[in-house]
Amino acid sequence: MSTSHKQTLAQQMLEAPPLPLLLRLATPNAMAFLVQASVSMFEIGFIGQLGTVPLAGIALMFPGLMLMQMLANGAIGGAVSSAIARALGAEDTPQAECMLWHAVVIALVAGLFFSVAWFVFGGTVLTWMGASEAVREAASGYADVVFLGATVIWLMALLNSAFRGMGNMKLPSALMVGSALVQVPLSGALVLGWFGLPSLGLSGAAIALLAVATGSLCVLLYRLQRGDAAVSLRRSAFALRGSYFRDIFRVGALAALSPVFTVLTISMINALVANMGVAVLAGFGIVSRLEFLIVPMVFGIGAAMTAMVGTNVGAGKVARAEHIGWLGGACAALITGVAGVLFAVFPGLWLDLFTDDADIAAAGARYLRIVGPVFFLQGLGLSLYFASQGAGKVFWPVVATALRFLLGVGGAYVAVRGLGYGLEAVYICIAAGMLVYGSMTAASLKLGAWRR
Repeated sequence: MSTSHKQTLAQQMLEAPPLPLLLRLATPNAMAFLVQASVSMFEIGFIGQLGTVPLAGIALMFPGLMLMQMLANGAIGGAVSSAIARALGAEDTPQAECMLWHAVVIALVAGLFFSVAWFVFGGTVLTWMGASEAVREAASGYADVVFLGATVIWLMALLNSAFRGMGNMKLPSALMVGSALVQVPLSGALVLGWFGLPSLGLSGAAIALLAVATGSLCVLLYRLQRGDAAVSLRRSAFALRGSYFRDIFRVGALAALSPVFTVLTISMINALVANMGVAVLAGFGIVSRLEFLIVPMVFGIGAAMTAMVGTNVGAGKVARAEHIGWLGGACAALITGVAGVLFAVFPGLWLDLFTDDADIAAAGARYLRIVGPVFFLQGLGLSLYFASQGAGKVFWPVVATALRFLLGVGGAYVAVRGLGYGLEAVYICIAAGMLVYGSMTAASLKLGAWRR
């Protein structure tokens, strides 16, 4: 990339009309994440052909995988994007290149941590969740493969985030689309034994995931070392500094609490409804994937917001950054709100993709009718969380996430275990948590959280 092009991109971030620029940057992200999200839909469709036990097993394991991916792509990845965007906004390319090496080191350490944590504590966690032995075995077959390759997932995520911090949304998006086109048939082949390959069940889906992640990582490393990106992975820029780690973790460590609370919410609700039967657990597993689908839908907008807000905050244009936050938040709320209402009115549009079991479908439909109408607030809050990462101000979005956890999980446990209510009460508590999350995050921006 030429110097003049770098300057033009920075000027656009700081001076171009924000809504057209936001839509132009967000469109490839949003389309790519929707395509990538379809992988999850196809994958659970393949697994559904194996029976109820594998469906329940992936429902138990899915939150753990999403935690790692949300930390890598969202919390820490967003912090890397923010740090690089703010450095480029301040016209400090050497700092941005040094930040890139810090991201690589963080990815290596984080991947090793997740691998060790799973193989030491994973079995204990599955036992604690109270599922049957058959379900735990199915879940372990998937997780053993995924967490063995955790470092690859982390490296791919943080390098993708680095490109987004540079304002380059096209390369990560193209890699996501290409990966999806490979992963879907590969996953089907390894799960169900197509094309004469062995039927590996849940392990096959995990192998397909790691295969495409490895391919994407190779492309990212090549582009960073080729020297035509706004920030390159140059050996001469390698110099680890405590201040740069602090800059990333000042945003990333606090932001990490948000996906932790989100996944804890799903995991603990999983544990609560597991006692209501395998069909209820499988049904909740299907619809909880729809909530996780919100994350990639919003992240398409949020990644562009992180880069735009970070660049403007780095240049001292806080008012413009706030305006970008409101525009992106409105777009995210509109997209997720329409999806939530659509599935609340026609739950079969989602559930029929994965199961024809009446009991599983009934449990899922109740969730969609109660929680779907407030999806727009989840989308609003999540988009402003990504924007707040760009501003380096994530305290209030994290507090809002914690309150969502207390209302959703705490309220559900009190309603079921303490008061004897049923599944509808669980879903009402989840909806109340989303309501508080979106409202509080928006209020923090309105009251000037980015200016303090």
